[in-house]
Amino acid sequence: MNISQESDAVRPRARGTERSLARRAELISIGRKLFSDTSYDALSMDDIARQAQVAKGLIYYYFQSKRGYYLAIVHDSVADLVTFAASGLELQPVDRVHRTIDGYLRYAEHNQAAYRTIVSGGVGFDAEVQAIRDGVREAIVATIAEGAYGRVDVSPLARMGLFAWVCGVEGATLDWIVRPRISRDVMRELLVKTLGGAMRAIEEIDPACPAPAPARRDG
Repeated sequence: MNISQESDAVRPRARGTERSLARRAELISIGRKLFSDTSYDALSMDDIARQAQVAKGLIYYYFQSKRGYYLAIVHDSVADLVTFAASGLELQPVDRVHRTIDGYLRYAEHNQAAYRTIVSGGVGFDAEVQAIRDGVREAIVATIAEGAYGRVDVSPLARMGLFAWVCGVEGATLDWIVRPRISRDVMRELLVKTLGGAMRAIEEIDPACPAPAPARRDG
């Protein structure tokens, strides 16, 4: 399941006219700012309504619950991340990889609470947040595979190697936003180098999936 396919499950159905859609989008934009560095449990609906300067009933009208509101916010911000990762097709593969990883780190840096929620799978066992996380993982794997191998449909071994790298990126990024002792530029270069290592390992096990020139030790 990708981000677009799961959108109906994650995002409550909008009601009414274009004005209603605009109002809903405005509430999501406000919520993205409120929850950027604040965890789900730290804000009550009263807190949200007060800081957003709207009636609490308006949030319930559009999102049915606090959880529905939060899921809509997370989905909206993650959709931006996935769209960014999938774009940049005019760039050279190595430049696109740098751009994708930098965008990923920027998202985590500026949406720390949401990023922790996504990577951890949500509050308790939250299937909808886990679906969002899985969609992000698959989008990043697809972007890297397309840049490295010229196609999204790669062998199971290559996909697993890239998937393992993405999971490692999640853990490293979680630690980095808590203890940002190195700059984003250095963090990006570190992740690019470890991606090269993953690709060389894939090639070693499966020569049918050669690492691209920039990932080779002699490249």
